Amino acid sequence: MAKGTFSYIKWFDELNKEDIPLVGGKGANLGEMTNHSIPVPPGFCIVSKAYKDFVTLSNINKVIKDILSKINFDDAGDLEEKTAKIRNLIVETDISTQIERDILQAYAVLAEQINLNEPEVAVRSSATAEDLPDASFAGQQDTYLHIKGKDELLKHVKKCWASLWTSRATYYRHIKGFDHMSVLLSVVVQKMVNASKSGVMFTINPISNNPDEIMINASWGLGEAIVSGSVTPDEYIIDKKTLDIKEERISQKTVMVIREASGGGTTTVNVKDILGPGAISQPCLSEGEVKKIASMGKRIENVYGFPQDIEWAIDRDTGELYILQSRPVTTFKPQKSEEPIQFDTKTEPEVLVKGLAASPGIAVGKVKKIQSIDEIGKIQEGDILVTAMTNPDMVPAMKKAVAVVTDEGGRTCHAAIVSREFGIPCIVGTQNATEVLEDGMTVTVDATRGVVYKGDRLLQLQGEKPKSSTPTVGISEQKVKEIVEQWAPITGTKIYMNLGEPGLIDKYKELPFDGIGLMRTEFIFTDMVGIHPMYLVKQNKGDILISRMAEGIAAVAQAIYPRPVVVRFSDFRTNEFRGLEGGDEVEPIENNPMIGWRGVSRYISPEYEEGFRLECRAIRKVREEYGLTNAWVMLPFVRNLWELDKVKAIMASEGLEQGGSLKVWIMAEVPSVVMLAEEFAKKVDGISIGSNDLTQLTLGVDRDSGILNRMGYFDEQDPAVLKAIEILIDAAHKYGKTCSICGQAPSLYPGFAEFLVRKGIDSMSVNPDTVAYTKRLVASVEQRLLLERAFGKQ
Repeated sequence: MAKGTFSYIKWFDELNKEDIPLVGGKGANLGEMTNHSIPVPPGFCIVSKAYKDFVTLSNINKVIKDILSKINFDDAGDLEEKTAKIRNLIVETDISTQIERDILQAYAVLAEQINLNEPEVAVRSSATAEDLPDASFAGQQDTYLHIKGKDELLKHVKKCWASLWTSRATYYRHIKGFDHMSVLLSVVVQKMVNASKSGVMFTINPISNNPDEIMINASWGLGEAIVSGSVTPDEYIIDKKTLDIKEERISQKTVMVIREASGGGTTTVNVKDILGPGAISQPCLSEGEVKKIASMGKRIENVYGFPQDIEWAIDRDTGELYILQSRPVTTFKPQKSEEPIQFDTKTEPEVLVKGLAASPGIAVGKVKKIQSIDEIGKIQEGDILVTAMTNPDMVPAMKKAVAVVTDEGGRTCHAAIVSREFGIPCIVGTQNATEVLEDGMTVTVDATRGVVYKGDRLLQLQGEKPKSSTPTVGISEQKVKEIVEQWAPITGTKIYMNLGEPGLIDKYKELPFDGIGLMRTEFIFTDMVGIHPMYLVKQNKGDILISRMAEGIAAVAQAIYPRPVVVRFSDFRTNEFRGLEGGDEVEPIENNPMIGWRGVSRYISPEYEEGFRLECRAIRKVREEYGLTNAWVMLPFVRNLWELDKVKAIMASEGLEQGGSLKVWIMAEVPSVVMLAEEFAKKVDGISIGSNDLTQLTLGVDRDSGILNRMGYFDEQDPAVLKAIEILIDAAHKYGKTCSICGQAPSLYPGFAEFLVRKGIDSMSVNPDTVAYTKRLVASVEQRLLLERAFGKQ
């Protein structure tokens, strides 16, 4: 059967990259590759005009307009109810004769081309750039796989059209001022690849930015498993010139996504049940397949002229390689090298002050004491920052300093946490550093022992005097390299990493972690934005926060893709928010901000809701415009069930609707979450135990109190805290939800880590300097448990 001429159909070979207004970005890109003989699964696009004529010829456009006019966009429930009516209306309305005839005739032609009767196809929405020139269309990710038969095809085409009217897409167009009725959508219909194996490929090494290397991630079955983060894929590094495999890391691939046995769609199954237990640890690609995929990557990069992020699949039935999608790679700056240094023991050093070692390492520099935000300009590159206690306003100064010393605080205070993430030595709780240490004096900060010495006690390994701006941090880039080169054990318990400063991901991304279990956005607010969200709202400049926050998150999500990044929404307290530009105009003064207006209570309040919506839009920008669906979200300082429902409704109205690849976690920090653990577990995808605040609020201990820390009151291993953690783990698992913990306790106390593993914690998120140590510690505990069970010991 010849292709013929259709009013509403364009075949891939009739399209190129300039046809975005006609068939959307995905359709145009598939056409471009097809015309360059790239093996794209054959298919066609239903042009955007088909949707326009569908709603016009059926007269449902008038009904849609009427429903739109009655929506209360400030009421999430009303918005969802009325947009659901529109979606149902589209799905239930018959397609006009000519549009239906074109679709079905094209389907018949495709069937003849691939020599299959009623072939299974993938049906995908494809957004048109002219419709939303400065925004990503919220329904563009809607995909229906393994669709077979005429009736099913027509039904799922209408489902794609209906996705224009999700509550999140409709609300976004409303706040952006787009004309709802002018928004159009194309639909891609192409042969379904029944993938035996699939994955992603980067034609530049996204970790090292080496343009001469290709990275391939691969797993069994369909690529949904990799995109969703449900499986850690095999990883191959290939020399782009010779196509030789330079490195390979074979992962434990326990699950795979395959065709649903009955009807269309997909399902997640255990690899051992389909391929046998041996396939879990078996490489899913042969050497020949790796080279074939890499060679195709080179071809596609040549087509576009710049590095590409490519989705691929190998057909189970034919063994053919197919390219499903290609888009440009976001690259990052290369890392800088460090000078190794060590302690000089030729003379007896003079001890000036002692405190708690909060971030290990040794550094030398000149003391600069600051008492308030007004003095942070005093800190220059290579200085030792000395203060009573740091706060978020001081982060820019901390980034310049080579070490931090404070009078107050414990190992979970702001100074400790930030210093560990920046990789600079830190000593807290000295009590008298600001009195004893004088401005301008040269000191050596030994944060491994918690001691500050007088003078320069450092020598380079080569015997030369070091630069004062070069500390021996707890985890240098050389140390990262050593860790990566060493054997990293496989653990059933996932080891995640905490991160706040996006720029640090370049330094740490090669560490053996399974994802970012806690990405703090506060660093983005202070460093990349610097302005209070509500002040931006008042100035009608909210896009500043959206773009910069998205930029910071995307840098991390892209660097470790497809591993997940759990992004915690802002958790500033009122005194910290006041430090941002405009903060003194919009923030109240609280006597006890630690347990005041923070977390979810802030997000749902009229005084900050619009600011929270900006944060939501930034996350959605990362997921939809950048395509980084490995970015998940986490809600901090949750207190009540009703507030959780309310904040989720706000998120949904902004396009962050729980489900699919978007996971919504909460932090368990308040005892009320423990007491109602099962009720909370029903409403979320994951619970992350914030051990610092949970310990503080369970025991009634100020975690920043140096006195109480020294007396031993702040103790994550207190029986009451351990009981709370056990309750949370059991509740999460009862409802099939994941339970994690973030904090340094598992890496500080081996007994605590063993307790968590024995209770079945799913993951631990620790600071970069303890990732490798914690992974080995957990592996040893898991091995001991296996031995105990093998020999019947309980």
